Amino acid sequence: MAVDEWIEEFVVHLATERGLSTNYQLTVRRALEAFGAWASGVARISDVRKTSPGDLTSFLAYRKAGGLQASSVRLEAVVLRIFFRFVAGRGWMTVDPAERLALPRPGRSLPETMDADAVRRLIESVRPGDPLGARDRALLEMLYGSGLRVSELCALRLEAVDFDNRVVRVTGKGSKTRLVPFGAPAAEALRTYMERERPELVRPKSGAEVFLSARGRKLTPQRIWQLVRMYAARAGIDSRVYPHLFRHSFATHLLQGGADLRIIQELLGHADISTTQIYTHVDQSGLKSVIKKFHPRG
Repeated sequence: MAVDEWIEEFVVHLATERGLSTNYQLTVRRALEAFGAWASGVARISDVRKTSPGDLTSFLAYRKAGGLQASSVRLEAVVLRIFFRFVAGRGWMTVDPAERLALPRPGRSLPETMDADAVRRLIESVRPGDPLGARDRALLEMLYGSGLRVSELCALRLEAVDFDNRVVRVTGKGSKTRLVPFGAPAAEALRTYMERERPELVRPKSGAEVFLSARGRKLTPQRIWQLVRMYAARAGIDSRVYPHLFRHSFATHLLQGGADLRIIQELLGHADISTTQIYTHVDQSGLKSVIKKFHPRG
């Protein structure tokens, strides 16, 4: 069986038996196809069954030298480990070459954020008379007011919105469902859009997604990227702005306001608290002001 057939079998296994998301399946496929191309091309491995532990280490070094970020190299190492465990388990290889494959240390780059004033200016750059302005105001308020991933916002359905309790039910990574609260400004903007503007967007083939395009279709992440960039430019924000920046800002501002890290983990839908801990960064000026205010010798 050729390596591309192994990859296909493995991806089907992830989808049908593990129930992992389409995005994760795509990430796995890309990583394994990159390995397959490297093995047959650069490494000239004629038979993938002869892959050695050293080959896998060389592949990861090759990927890193090619400019792949540390976090992505680590992800590909994880993919190789679970892939070859699967292959060995099927009896297609007698030895698992990835059994002792060391995982590269994860990078600790700090997330970018916007300050509260920049977020306010960006949201308020949506004018009442703008075409689809109510929709755009609502989606920006929800991005910042709930910390949803852009994919979760696009998939949000009418029946998942509870205005009485001000929560939305979303399905995140790993098909895990969680309830996420949203604030009063987001609730007001969302209700205005759903009552006044969304009915005008509905077409015969429209779905039950909350956010629709001008043609009545489900709004895409790419379109939200475009809208965020457009309103950031209108607000005079020169730094790079993208939808996930609202999620970073949501978490950081909650933490700065005194929210418990475990609560933030639940709101963001992180499976591991270590993923949330990246938001515990505090700039040096903040640290200095704390010492000056509270320490006897500050």
